[in-house]
Amino acid sequence: MQNTDNPSLSYKIFLWIYALFYVLAGCNHFVSTKVYYAIMPGWLPAHEFLIYLSGAFEIILGILLIFSKTRKLASLLIILMLIAFIPVHVYMVEIAPFILGKIYITPFIAWMRLPFQLLFIGWAWYYYNRS
Repeated sequence: MQNTDNPSLSYKIFLWIYALFYVLAGCNHFVSTKVYYAIMPGWLPAHEFLIYLSGAFEIILGILLIFSKTRKLASLLIILMLIAFIPVHVYMVEIAPFILGKIYITPFIAWMRLPFQLLFIGWAWYYYNRS
């Protein structure tokens, strides 16, 4: 286990990249709200509320990742959040091809998002284990 009192430079850089990713992704839920309606499965209730809620969680968790005292909790909650997002990514595979904002989502692109979820879960797990 890494000494978290003095983490390496690469640890810090990738932590900041990961945290910034969530903050920016969360902000996008508020800036481009309409885009997210296209990927919300019909069986989910209150689409607008869930879009804003998930954006707020992404922003908050991204910020909490930065601080060593909240990093472990933030990492765990990110893992749970990403698992909760999997049905949306599966739905994207089901409805592809489609337009998401200005981006044409092909079936290949939709499929590729699923392994990225695993990558992001693994990234959060890395910080969970080292906090």
